[in-house]
Amino acid sequence: MNKAELIDAIAGNSGLSKADAKRALDGFISAATGALKKNDRISLVGFGSFSVSKRAARNGRNPKTGAVIKIAAKKTIRFKAGTDLSSSVN
Repeated sequence: MNKAELIDAIAGNSGLSKADAKRALDGFISAATGALKKNDRISLVGFGSFSVSKRAARNGRNPKTGAVIKIAAKKTIRFKAGTDLSSSVN
């Protein structure tokens, strides 16, 4: 599902217009991005939670040459599915 399909689904399920659904989705993305930039955790009960974690620097290998390369440390976004979401998928 891409963004346009998600907007259509939100509009269909909520009774909002597509324009309102797009603004709602854009608002959620903006708020979530801002919260994650501040290292806050976003928890949506039943759906799941988003959090920021740190990945340490490490050594890797170039698969073509086999040479050792350094992979820099960075922050990553993690998503942990909630129980309702997990049970509905399984």
